[in-house]
Amino acid sequence: MATLNDIAVAAVINILTAFAFFVTFAVLRIQPCNDRVYFPKWYLKGLRNSPLRTGAFVNRFVNLDFRSYLRFLNWMPAALRMPEPELIDHAGLDSAVYLRIYWIGIKIFFPIALLAFSIMVPVNWTNDTLEHSNLTYSDVDKLSISNVPTGSPRFWTHLVMAYIFSFWTCYVLKKEYEVVATMRLHFLASERRRPDQFTVIVRNVPPDPDESVLELVEHFFLVNHPDHFLGFQAVHNANKLSKLVEKKKKMHNWLDYYQLKYSRDPSRRPTLKTGWLGLWGNTVDAIDFYTSNIEKLAKEISAERKATTSDSKYVMPAAFVSFKTRWAAAVCAQTQQTRNPTVWLTEWAPEPRDVYWDNLAIPYVALAVRKLIIGVAFFFLTFFFMIPIALVQSLANIEGIEKAVPFLKSVIETHFIKSIIQGFLPGIALKVFLIFLPSVLMLMSKFEGFISRSALERRSATRYYIFQFINVFLGSIITGTAFQQLNSFIHESADDIPKTIGTSIPMKATFFITYIMVDGWAGVAGEILRLKPMIIYHLKNFFMVKTEKDREEAMDPGSLGFNTGEPQIQLYFLLGLVYAVVTPILLPFIIVFFCLAYVVFRHQIINVYNQEYESAAAFWPDVHSRIIFALVVSQLLLMGLLSTKQASQSTPLLIALPVLTIWFHVYCKGRYGPAFVKFPLQEAMMKDTLERTREPNLNLKGYLREAYIHPVFKDGDDEVDEMDGGSEDGRLQEPELVPTKRHSRRQTPKSSICSDAPLLNQAVSSLETSNSL
Repeated sequence: MATLNDIAVAAVINILTAFAFFVTFAVLRIQPCNDRVYFPKWYLKGLRNSPLRTGAFVNRFVNLDFRSYLRFLNWMPAALRMPEPELIDHAGLDSAVYLRIYWIGIKIFFPIALLAFSIMVPVNWTNDTLEHSNLTYSDVDKLSISNVPTGSPRFWTHLVMAYIFSFWTCYVLKKEYEVVATMRLHFLASERRRPDQFTVIVRNVPPDPDESVLELVEHFFLVNHPDHFLGFQAVHNANKLSKLVEKKKKMHNWLDYYQLKYSRDPSRRPTLKTGWLGLWGNTVDAIDFYTSNIEKLAKEISAERKATTSDSKYVMPAAFVSFKTRWAAAVCAQTQQTRNPTVWLTEWAPEPRDVYWDNLAIPYVALAVRKLIIGVAFFFLTFFFMIPIALVQSLANIEGIEKAVPFLKSVIETHFIKSIIQGFLPGIALKVFLIFLPSVLMLMSKFEGFISRSALERRSATRYYIFQFINVFLGSIITGTAFQQLNSFIHESADDIPKTIGTSIPMKATFFITYIMVDGWAGVAGEILRLKPMIIYHLKNFFMVKTEKDREEAMDPGSLGFNTGEPQIQLYFLLGLVYAVVTPILLPFIIVFFCLAYVVFRHQIINVYNQEYESAAAFWPDVHSRIIFALVVSQLLLMGLLSTKQASQSTPLLIALPVLTIWFHVYCKGRYGPAFVKFPLQEAMMKDTLERTREPNLNLKGYLREAYIHPVFKDGDDEVDEMDGGSEDGRLQEPELVPTKRHSRRQTPKSSICSDAPLLNQAVSSLETSNSL
């Protein structure tokens, strides 16, 4: 178990590590050769010029202005200087609201820490319960509720503080929910025109033996939205074509590399081996090899493109449907289209950057099966991960194991080594075990079939949070308590085990403190260094870059990574709220994390990250719900803890607290939640009216013509030539009346009755007759 000395050693190590990262970053960021690594966002916006083009030769690569090295921390005030409205305009609402999560942490925990250290710590410290017990403890645990005697009236202090902390947290959450909802509505009302404002995606178009999907979509919306339907874009299964294009792109990169290598040494033609990883096989000319393979791929791409656009089996039962106004799109997206709620399903289309094209080819009926498979897989992944969690906890509780198994004492004798193992190694080990987890969870979300990147990240974030709650939080407490109090479990009766666990839970704060320092201090500081993107950029710049376009593609600005960052933040909310009453010593470490992360990620958002999409803060309800969940968990754990301490008079009064918290969540969800899932018709009409006044001659068809075409089909693509086929290429198709192929209700097969096809046939025939008259 980590002592104050162990925590001090870990704090020194992590502070020095973070400071070393900041100093290294300060030196690297001012070097001209790294300008595109640490300021890629400004290059993508076209607002920054490369310093490599001007000045003396040495000055193009190394900064010789020694005064700039003395101002190595000037990036911190610069990151805080940009006001929030300018930040929203510069980086988008998603980035600005994401930063508010850190700010909420500061606003919640700073007052709580002041109150806890002025009241809770003296109440816990002025007891000697642990000294007269046979439990394994450290001097840090004397600051926790475990040091309060059983049945003591001092537990009334913890009860009152629990109410105060809960009410303050709910107050901050309500204010933030209100602010973010207002920001979202204002952003949607004031942002410039976007294709997704006029477009919905319709899925599960019912099959019909007489008409194709294209004809069905056109007929349906002509009949049901005759005054507002503008056109639609078909969804093709272009996954195979995308893989071929991507393969060709990679071969082009290798061809560029060998051509550049040959241009530097014309006396020798580059060669390679055709076997696995180039380790064996026939030796061939590298340039000729990739040139011939690219030509073969070009023919395959052409054939596959023709099949994709001409064969009806590649057309999916889905389409992007566009309307003449935002109001009409809002009506269609937020209403049920037919009496059968399982077909003609409409929802807001993601913005074009947000579409995950691979999953559009998944049949809608297969989604339920995929969700079941992933649910089972996630359960087993979460369950079996308890094994490495137990291993990590064994490192964190060496003293407890030594008491139960004395012969292990000779293995660890040096005090400094023990401090490192107990105060630093557990946090590092846990972080290593979690490295590959986000990638696995993202693959699960992709298999599940979500059609937008934002939805993929939100689902992956939800699973990551559940995983961390079960394994990192509950798993660490359960397995850690088992190791920590192993000696007590062996020698006490079964009736006393719950009491021992209740006393031991607050004492696990020392492990979480070490984890916060490793992940929240040194980890956040390491984020700003961008070591991996810097190495990759310079390798690409040396071996593959021939033009400015190549150099721009070599940059890797990255993004916030909501699927990994937000669950990690929520873990700190959970730890802070759970231990605020029982072990307040943990709070300063969490506050340092939120302050440091706020500054670091504000700098990264301004200068580095380039968001792949803009969801207008659609993720905020998830953030709010998870903080509420953490608050309820803290209340339930405190209730259980007090029950083991025989605080029979104060414990029943805690029952009302989770009930009030859940009621508060329901209120906020009903009051502010609709702003994140629906677009008010009033706002849509106002924006439409304003746009018609300002741009009466707007060509909306031309604006939306290629908005939702698969990237491999777009004009001007270097890999794919312009497609042939007219209306078959997926571009926006104008709503022209197409004669239906069905002539009477009796000729309609019985299987298509549920799709309302006969009614559609009669309505379209009536429209054709009226137009001919």
